[in-house]
Amino acid sequence: MNRVLQVLLGLLLSLSVGVSVPAQEKPKPDERLQPLLKLFPDADADKDGVLTREEAEAYRKKLEARKAKGQGKSPAPAAGVKPTHANVPYGPHPRNVLDLYLAPSATPTPLVIYIHGGGFVAGDKSQIIPAMVRSMLDSGISFASINYRFVDGKDVLFPAPQRDGARAVQFLRSKAQQWNLDPHRVACFGGSAGAGISMWIGFHDDLADPASSDPVLRESTRIQAIGTFGGQGTYDPVKIKELIGGRAWEHPSLLKVYGLQTLEEALHPTPEKQKLYDEASAITHLTKDDPPLFMVYSEDDPNPPNARPGAGIHHFNFGKQLKAKMDELGIENVFVYTPEAKGRDVTKEMLDFFRKQFAKKGSP
Repeated sequence: MNRVLQVLLGLLLSLSVGVSVPAQEKPKPDERLQPLLKLFPDADADKDGVLTREEAEAYRKKLEARKAKGQGKSPAPAAGVKPTHANVPYGPHPRNVLDLYLAPSATPTPLVIYIHGGGFVAGDKSQIIPAMVRSMLDSGISFASINYRFVDGKDVLFPAPQRDGARAVQFLRSKAQQWNLDPHRVACFGGSAGAGISMWIGFHDDLADPASSDPVLRESTRIQAIGTFGGQGTYDPVKIKELIGGRAWEHPSLLKVYGLQTLEEALHPTPEKQKLYDEASAITHLTKDDPPLFMVYSEDDPNPPNARPGAGIHHFNFGKQLKAKMDELGIENVFVYTPEAKGRDVTKEMLDFFRKQFAKKGSP
């Protein structure tokens, strides 16, 4: 599959696992898709300046059909970039690999780490937006994109993906001198599952173990900023049912991540499972010394007609809950609801937000 299809399919996968958009419901813009307009303007079928999931899916199918018919190569994404170091192992599992894009600089550069979405069962580090990476590199910020273990409902459960994300931060810090990175200026961002992992890393107490025989694990997991698209502050099914309503709490991944077999189990956790719910949920770790957060949400209807299990899993109530608690603790945060943010480039705003936080540690 060529690069165009990888980008489109990857983004669509991260946005739609377990969620449906009924045909009779008017498509709603998702800000995570809008940067693709700069790369694939033909995908905007009605030329209204907004790329919907339906338009992106239709464009992806069109490109696949062209390829199947042998009608030549699809256009390559604009401003394509290649990693300085590709498929670098950061841990023992085959999916513990990352791509690193280094910004040329005479001084150590800040680092932004992207964590892909996909319901903790799908997705890949290749799901980057080249134009965004290029913008970071041009402004002197290095970029990394990581893979992490997928849950399987049995051997790999929560918080394995979160722990992988934290180890990636530690690994990159351990290579700071070698790769000209500033270990004091690191941010994480992602969509959906990647957003949850990013928040977990940012809010969790430092996992550094100074006595570890593994030099990577001696490094700090603390970061300076977080960015999220459709992020869930909690993965507790009981709390999601209370907070969102509808069928969001029935998302199939919420059974798999905890090794549960039935929805009844999910709503009546044992003390051991409740402890795991709390450990895996970022908001339970939030304290006043945690980093600032830039969060973007698009979903507003937790129970659309003919809703499938998981509908509403990116609902803005997750963000409102996070904002309320962060405001109470005095932590800087930005909440964006995209239907009320027409004309704004939220990906650029997020990058500017990162720059602002990095500047507090010294200019790039």
